[in-house]
Amino acid sequence: MNFCAECGGPVALKTPPGDDRPRYVCSRCGAVHYQNPRVVVGCIPRWEGNILLCRRAIEPRQGRWTLPAGYLENGESLEQGTRRELWEEAGARALEMVPYGMYNLIRVNQVYLMFRTRLADDALDPGDETLEADLFPEERIPWGELAFPVIERTLERYCRDRASGAFPVHMEDIVTRMKED
Repeated sequence: MNFCAECGGPVALKTPPGDDRPRYVCSRCGAVHYQNPRVVVGCIPRWEGNILLCRRAIEPRQGRWTLPAGYLENGESLEQGTRRELWEEAGARALEMVPYGMYNLIRVNQVYLMFRTRLADDALDPGDETLEADLFPEERIPWGELAFPVIERTLERYCRDRASGAFPVHMEDIVTRMKED
Protein backbone atom coordinates (compact mmCIF):
# COMPACT_ATOMS: atom_id res chain seq x y z
CA MET A 1 0.00 0.00 0.00
CA ASN A 2 1.43 3.37 -1.01
CA PHE A 3 -1.41 5.88 -0.69
CA CYS A 4 -4.28 6.54 1.69
CA ALA A 5 -7.74 5.48 0.51
CA GLU A 6 -9.23 8.37 2.51
CA CYS A 7 -7.20 11.38 1.31
CA GLY A 8 -4.60 10.11 -1.17
CA GLY A 9 -1.68 11.00 1.09
CA PRO A 10 1.38 8.76 1.44
CA VAL A 11 1.22 5.92 3.97
CA ALA A 12 3.94 4.42 6.12
CA LEU A 13 4.08 1.12 7.93
CA LYS A 14 4.16 1.85 11.67
CA THR A 15 2.54 0.75 14.89
CA PRO A 16 -0.29 3.14 15.81
CA PRO A 17 -0.59 4.20 19.46
CA GLY A 18 -2.44 1.54 21.45
CA ASP A 19 -1.92 -1.14 18.76
CA ASP A 20 0.40 -4.14 18.92
CA ARG A 21 1.51 -4.48 15.29
CA PRO A 22 2.50 -2.37 12.30
CA ARG A 23 -0.31 -0.98 10.13
CA TYR A 24 -0.37 1.33 7.13
CA VAL A 25 -0.96 4.82 8.54
CA CYS A 26 -1.53 7.94 6.46
CA SER A 27 1.09 10.61 7.13
CA ARG A 28 -1.39 13.32 6.07
CA CYS A 29 -4.76 12.50 7.71
CA GLY A 30 -3.69 9.80 10.18
CA ALA A 31 -6.12 7.14 8.88
CA VAL A 32 -5.12 3.62 9.89
CA HIS A 33 -5.58 1.02 7.13
CA TYR A 34 -6.17 -2.46 8.51
CA GLN A 35 -5.46 -5.44 6.33
CA ASN A 36 -7.24 -8.64 7.33
CA PRO A 37 -7.39 -12.21 6.02
CA ARG A 38 -9.59 -12.93 3.03
CA VAL A 39 -12.51 -15.30 3.48
CA VAL A 40 -12.85 -18.13 0.97
CA VAL A 41 -16.08 -20.13 0.83
CA GLY A 42 -16.58 -23.43 -0.93
CA CYS A 43 -18.32 -26.76 -0.84
CA ILE A 44 -18.12 -30.48 -1.37
CA PRO A 45 -21.03 -30.98 -3.80
CA ARG A 46 -22.37 -34.53 -3.98
CA TRP A 47 -24.61 -36.29 -6.43
CA GLU A 48 -25.52 -40.00 -6.03
CA GLY A 49 -22.26 -40.85 -4.24
CA ASN A 50 -20.07 -38.77 -6.56
CA ILE A 51 -18.19 -35.56 -5.77
CA LEU A 52 -18.21 -32.57 -8.12
CA LEU A 53 -14.77 -31.23 -9.04
CA CYS A 54 -13.87 -28.38 -11.38
CA ARG A 55 -10.74 -28.10 -13.52
CA ARG A 56 -9.42 -24.54 -13.17
CA ALA A 57 -9.27 -22.36 -16.30
CA ILE A 58 -7.38 -19.59 -14.47
CA GLU A 59 -4.22 -19.14 -12.46
CA PRO A 60 -3.14 -20.01 -9.92
CA ARG A 61 -2.94 -23.72 -10.65
CA GLN A 62 -4.64 -23.56 -14.04
CA GLY A 63 -5.56 -27.03 -15.30
CA ARG A 64 -5.73 -28.55 -11.81
CA TRP A 65 -8.87 -29.89 -10.14
CA THR A 66 -10.57 -28.20 -7.21
CA LEU A 67 -13.79 -28.03 -5.28
CA PRO A 68 -15.99 -25.04 -6.16
CA ALA A 69 -14.69 -22.20 -3.96
CA GLY A 70 -13.77 -18.55 -4.07
CA TYR A 71 -13.64 -15.27 -2.20
CA LEU A 72 -16.66 -14.15 -0.23
CA GLU A 73 -17.98 -10.84 -1.55
CA ASN A 74 -19.11 -7.90 0.56
CA GLY A 75 -22.84 -8.08 1.23
CA GLU A 76 -22.97 -11.90 1.03
CA SER A 77 -23.61 -14.46 3.72
CA LEU A 78 -21.37 -17.52 3.84
CA GLU A 79 -24.13 -19.61 2.27
CA GLN A 80 -24.90 -17.05 -0.45
CA GLY A 81 -21.22 -16.84 -1.42
CA THR A 82 -20.88 -20.61 -1.52
CA ARG A 83 -23.97 -20.98 -3.71
CA ARG A 84 -22.68 -18.22 -6.04
CA GLU A 85 -19.28 -19.90 -6.39
CA LEU A 86 -20.91 -23.28 -7.13
CA TRP A 87 -23.06 -21.62 -9.81
CA GLU A 88 -20.19 -19.55 -11.32
CA GLU A 89 -17.74 -22.43 -11.49
CA ALA A 90 -19.97 -25.40 -12.31
CA GLY A 91 -23.39 -24.05 -13.25
CA ALA A 92 -24.77 -26.26 -10.48
CA ARG A 93 -27.38 -25.70 -7.78
CA ALA A 94 -27.15 -26.84 -4.17
CA LEU A 95 -29.90 -28.05 -1.88
CA GLU A 96 -28.70 -27.60 1.71
CA MET A 97 -25.43 -26.18 3.05
CA VAL A 98 -23.96 -27.96 6.08
CA PRO A 99 -20.79 -26.54 7.70
CA TYR A 100 -17.91 -28.98 7.36
CA GLY A 101 -14.44 -27.46 7.61
CA MET A 102 -12.70 -24.31 8.74
CA TYR A 103 -9.11 -23.94 7.62
CA ASN A 104 -6.60 -21.22 8.49
CA LEU A 105 -4.07 -20.58 5.73
CA ILE A 106 -1.92 -18.21 7.73
CA ARG A 107 0.92 -18.04 5.18
CA VAL A 108 -1.40 -16.55 2.53
CA ASN A 109 -3.78 -14.70 4.89
CA GLN A 110 -6.88 -16.72 4.03
CA VAL A 111 -9.61 -18.46 6.00
CA TYR A 112 -11.52 -21.22 4.19
CA LEU A 113 -15.06 -22.16 5.20
CA MET A 114 -16.17 -25.35 3.50
CA PHE A 115 -19.68 -26.81 3.41
CA ARG A 116 -21.14 -30.20 2.51
CA THR A 117 -24.01 -30.04 0.05
CA ARG A 118 -26.15 -32.19 -2.17
CA LEU A 119 -26.69 -31.05 -5.73
CA ALA A 120 -30.23 -30.34 -6.86
CA ASP A 121 -29.56 -32.36 -10.03
CA ASP A 122 -26.64 -33.55 -12.15
CA ALA A 123 -26.84 -30.68 -14.68
CA LEU A 124 -23.45 -28.98 -14.99
CA ASP A 125 -22.60 -25.91 -17.05
CA PRO A 126 -19.05 -24.74 -16.25
CA GLY A 127 -18.42 -21.00 -16.21
CA ASP A 128 -15.50 -18.95 -17.51
CA GLU A 129 -13.18 -19.90 -14.63
CA THR A 130 -13.62 -23.63 -15.27
CA LEU A 131 -12.28 -25.78 -18.11
CA GLU A 132 -14.55 -28.67 -17.20
CA ALA A 133 -16.66 -29.93 -14.31
CA ASP A 134 -17.23 -33.60 -13.58
CA LEU A 135 -18.66 -35.94 -10.97
CA PHE A 136 -16.11 -38.36 -9.50
CA PRO A 137 -16.62 -41.48 -7.43
CA GLU A 138 -14.15 -41.53 -4.54
CA GLU A 139 -11.88 -44.08 -6.23
CA ARG A 140 -11.47 -41.83 -9.30
CA ILE A 141 -10.63 -38.54 -7.54
CA PRO A 142 -7.54 -37.20 -9.36
CA TRP A 143 -5.44 -36.90 -6.19
CA GLY A 144 -2.21 -36.05 -8.00
CA GLU A 145 -3.91 -33.25 -9.95
CA LEU A 146 -5.58 -31.29 -7.14
CA ALA A 147 -4.94 -27.55 -7.15
CA PHE A 148 -4.38 -26.70 -3.48
CA PRO A 149 -3.38 -28.42 -0.21
CA VAL A 150 -6.56 -27.21 1.52
CA ILE A 151 -8.69 -28.91 -1.16
CA GLU A 152 -6.71 -32.13 -0.81
CA ARG A 153 -7.08 -32.03 2.98
CA THR A 154 -10.82 -31.35 2.75
CA LEU A 155 -11.35 -34.27 0.37
CA GLU A 156 -9.18 -36.62 2.47
CA ARG A 157 -11.21 -35.81 5.57
CA TYR A 158 -14.50 -36.09 3.71
CA CYS A 159 -13.65 -39.53 2.29
CA ARG A 160 -12.58 -40.74 5.75
CA ASP A 161 -15.72 -39.29 7.37
CA ARG A 162 -17.97 -40.76 4.68
CA ALA A 163 -16.51 -44.21 5.36
CA SER A 164 -17.30 -43.83 9.08
CA GLY A 165 -20.72 -42.26 8.50
CA ALA A 166 -19.96 -39.35 10.87
CA PHE A 167 -19.36 -35.78 9.65
CA PRO A 168 -17.99 -33.60 12.45
CA VAL A 169 -17.02 -30.01 11.74
CA HIS A 170 -13.24 -29.81 11.33
CA MET A 171 -10.92 -26.92 12.12
CA GLU A 172 -7.26 -26.94 11.16
CA ASP A 173 -4.27 -24.80 10.24
CA ILE A 174 -2.89 -25.63 6.79
CA VAL A 175 0.83 -24.86 6.88
CA THR A 176 2.14 -26.72 3.86
CA ARG A 177 3.49 -24.85 0.87
CA MET A 178 1.71 -25.06 -2.49
CA LYS A 179 2.88 -28.10 -4.42
CA GLU A 180 5.07 -27.45 -7.43
CA ASP A 181 4.06 -28.66 -10.90
